[in-house]
Amino acid sequence: MSTFFIILSAILVAVGRNLIRQRKIEAHQKTMIAAAVSVVLFFIIYISRTVFIGNTAFGGPDDLKNYYTVFLVFHIILATTGAFFGVITIHAGLKNNLARHRKIGPVTSIIWFFTAITGVAVYLLLYVFYKGGETTSVFKAILGI
Repeated sequence: MSTFFIILSAILVAVGRNLIRQRKIEAHQKTMIAAAVSVVLFFIIYISRTVFIGNTAFGGPDDLKNYYTVFLVFHIILATTGAFFGVITIHAGLKNNLARHRKIGPVTSIIWFFTAITGVAVYLLLYVFYKGGETTSVFKAILGI
């Protein structure tokens, strides 16, 4: 379910970019807010699953595990960077700081597209292409409970 929201957010960002190119400012604003809401929904679902159910280990072949881990770290860095820039970009837009918004908005959207693509790839590697490995709850991993 969370993957749906990350894909939706990327689609909405693409639509929003197209709308601003057409000078449809109000539609751009609404679409980008919808993209932000989609990202927040993704994050709530993801964090809830992580806390209450746990993280799933890579269940694919051992010779791919290191490549998967590097890819996952790359995705996490992209997601963190995208979230940081996303907050700044949205804040600049809402505060009508259009010079800043125009400057970082395109960069933010590109980072977010790659975040979404790598996020879907992580999902496919964990649950579609290979059977997921062991799922360990945060409580068990940290506290041994």
